[in-house]
Parts: sequence; structure tokens; C-alpha cells
Amino acid sequence: MRIYNLLALFVLSVITWSCGNGKDLSKSFSINTDKPAQTLINGESLAINLKSKGTIEVDSVVYYLDNTRLGSKKNLSSLTTPISSVKLGLKELKAEVFAEGKSAFITMPVTFVSKEAPALYTYEVVDTYPHDVESYTQGLEFYQDTLYESVGEYGHSGLLKTDLKTGAILERIDLDKSVFAEGLTIIDSKIIQLTWKSNQGFIYDLSTFKKEGSFQYNKSKEGWGLCNDGKTIYKSDGTEKIWMLDPKNLNELDYIQVVDSKKIRSKFNELEWVNGKIYANSYQFDSISIINPETGAIEGVVDLRSLKNEVKSIKDNGNEVLNGIAYNAATDKLYVTGKHWDTIFEIKIIKK
Repeated sequence: MRIYNLLALFVLSVITWSCGNGKDLSKSFSINTDKPAQTLINGESLAINLKSKGTIEVDSVVYYLDNTRLGSKKNLSSLTTPISSVKLGLKELKAEVFAEGKSAFITMPVTFVSKEAPALYTYEVVDTYPHDVESYTQGLEFYQDTLYESVGEYGHSGLLKTDLKTGAILERIDLDKSVFAEGLTIIDSKIIQLTWKSNQGFIYDLSTFKKEGSFQYNKSKEGWGLCNDGKTIYKSDGTEKIWMLDPKNLNELDYIQVVDSKKIRSKFNELEWVNGKIYANSYQFDSISIINPETGAIEGVVDLRSLKNEVKSIKDNGNEVLNGIAYNAATDKLYVTGKHWDTIFEIKIIKK
């Protein structure tokens, strides 16, 4: 037995020696940067180096941003390089270190924020129109001069076709009591509607108003808001991400992360495509964020907090916040409403 133990100890010692004296390289270093990792700006130079937690002789280090190679160093000296990412938000700074015949990756999260703070806007009410106070508005969109609306709450969810001027509901489809309806958008003669936590959306024929099918979400967490630019559907899910969907099969192709000049932002609900930008309601905040769909940067914020005071009747259950943005491209007019509000407002946005 003693011989066996001695042999096992010898084998273990050989293995340990062959693995660089048992040192775990991934735990032996940390990444340092000369700028705060949570507020990086596109195009700025960043000095990066590895800090050793012990006495390890390093052969070389290769640095990456996600999977893009930034450069390399023969030792632990700093690499100074411009660092950029078209899409803002959370990324991974990565160092591959080669030492003592081994290699390992050391990673650190970094966040790209917008270079400029969002422009601030207020509003002017141009006109008002009646809105069904029973409607818990989740999605609002024009097609030609007709207003389409997705309304939520379990047991009350539906898809509506509405006359803007009178507020009359022209057609309605009631959803099963087990689902909570969310955003909608219209593309290629189809109405696409989300549900909140059921991991499925519905597809309707625009002309017949009949449901044609459904689709499952992929990596997105939930269903919140929808809009489209004629080629791509944009979907929010309550996180910082806005997903890009293929309108042909509703697959999630990619995403942007929404950020301002300080940090990542989340909880974007109803979405609307307006002149090349995504207009988004922020859940529980009476405002609209104007988002660049290529970078994720919030370029403007419209303060609508006082608009609720102009609503005559609200079905009060404590959650009657602003939600619902509809843009009529033919008339260049913007409309907003809220959950259980009796009014739709045509507004004009004014820069402060």
C-alpha cells in the first residue's frame, strides 16, 4: 500500500510540474484599463494591460474586444489602441496570455455609452381624440388612416381596429384568457402581435383581420413592444435589448442594447418607427426615448409627465401610465395615449 501511495504521489507531482507548477493562469491575472470600464466612448484610445497576482514570466499577451483582435504585447506592458464598437452596450474585453508553456483567457466586461447626452424635448398638444377607457394600451400603430391597437391584461386582451376621430372600435379579436397581449406592428400585409410571458406571438391577415398563425420567441426574455422600418421588425423584451426580427419567419437575427451617456437602460415598452428612429415608451415613466437603431444610443428624451393631467378620465388601478405611440407617415403626425386613458393626443415635439 505504501509503494502504491508513493507511486501516486510521484505521478501527481509530474503532472503538476508539467502543467506549470499547478498555476491556473486564468486566475493569476486581471485586466487593467486607464479609463472606467463602464463608460467607454467609441473611438477613444484605451490603455490596457494585465496585472499579475504572482511571479509568472509572461511570453506574450493578445487583446480582443469580443472576437475582434486589438493587438498584442510581448510582456505585461500596456497596449494603447483606439477602441470602438458600432453597437453600444455591454462587451467583453479579453486577454489571451501565454506563459510557462500554457495559455489562458482573462476577461472583463466593458460598456460603451453614448458620447453625447440625449437632447431634451417637451411637447405641445395639437388635437385630442376619444379613446376607449377600457383599453389597456400595449401597442398602437397606423396603417393608412386606420388605427390598430393591441390591448392587454389577462381576460381582457385583444386586437382592435379603431376609428381615430370617433374612437369607435370597428373590429375586435379577443385573445384567450391565459395570455396577456403586448405590442403590435404591421408589415407585408400582416399584423404581428406579441404576448407578454407566453413566449409566443400571433400573425393576422391585415385585410381579413383573421389569425393565420403563431410564432415562438428565441433568446428574448418576454414580449413587450414592436415596430418596423419596412424591412426589419424591432422587438423589446423588458431588458436593455431591442431585437431585430426577420419579417418572413420572425426569427431573432441580432439586437442592439439601449444606452445613454451614463449607462445601459431597460424597460422599453411600446415602440414606434418615426423617420429613421425608434420612439419608445419607458415602462412606468411618462416619456419617450428616441433611439438610434444602428447604435442603440438614446439621442433624445421627450418629457410627457404633465400630459396625464390633461386626461379627463382614467380607469384607476395604479398602473395607468403613458403607453402607446402611433405615427402617421402620410400626414407626419404623432399620437400618444396611455393605459386606460380616455384620450388620444396628437402632439408636436419641441426641443427645450
